[in-house]
Amino acid sequence: MIVDSINGISLHLYTENSLFSPNHIDKGTLAMLMIVDFRQGQKILDLGCGYGVVGIYSAHFAGAEHVTMVDVDPIAVDFAKRNAIYNGLQDIFIFQSDGFSHITERDFDLILSNPPYHADFSVPKKFIEEGFRHLKVGGSMVMVTKRYEWYKNKLQSVFGGVKVIEEGGYYVFISQKREVRRMRKEKKSEPSKKLRRKYG
Repeated sequence: MIVDSINGISLHLYTENSLFSPNHIDKGTLAMLMIVDFRQGQKILDLGCGYGVVGIYSAHFAGAEHVTMVDVDPIAVDFAKRNAIYNGLQDIFIFQSDGFSHITERDFDLILSNPPYHADFSVPKKFIEEGFRHLKVGGSMVMVTKRYEWYKNKLQSVFGGVKVIEEGGYYVFISQKREVRRMRKEKKSEPSKKLRRKYG
C-alpha cells in the first residue's frame, strides 16, 4: 500500500505490480495535481485513472459525487473502486471504458489525464479529440507528459489554444474549450418575381 500526502490531503492506496507506478505516486501525476485549481461542485473526469490517485484526490475538493473515473484495464478499475471506498469516497463513479467509449456526458468542467506513452500517439490523439466534445464550454482539459512538441501542437489545433507549465521535469498542458461562434451565411440575392417573369 502507498501512504502519501498531497497538499495536506492524506491518501491510502492499494496497488499491484501490473499497474502503472505501483510503488509510489507518479511524479507526473503529482506535477499535474500541484497546478490544477480544484473547486467544490466541479464535474471532473479522471481519464485513464489507474489505481485512482487523481480522481480520489480531486474528490476531496469537488465532492465525490461529481467525480468520474475510467480506465481500460479492469484490474485498475477494481483497485480504483477499492481505494475510493478505503479513502471514504465511495460516491465516485468508477467504471471500465476504453477512452470515451462508454462515456455519454458532455458537460465536464475538467478532464484530467496522464496518458500512456505511445510512439504513434494514437491514444492521446483520441483523448484530445474526443475530450473536446465531452467538455462544457469553459471547461478545460489538463494533461501531463514529458513530451512537449506533439502535445502542444495537437492541443493547439483542437482547442485553439494551450497553456504549458513546466513542473518537476514534466509539462502540464491546459486547454480550455471556448465558445464556437458560427457566422451566419449571407443570403444570396435573388431577382424579383417581376424580373424572373420578364427574363424567364
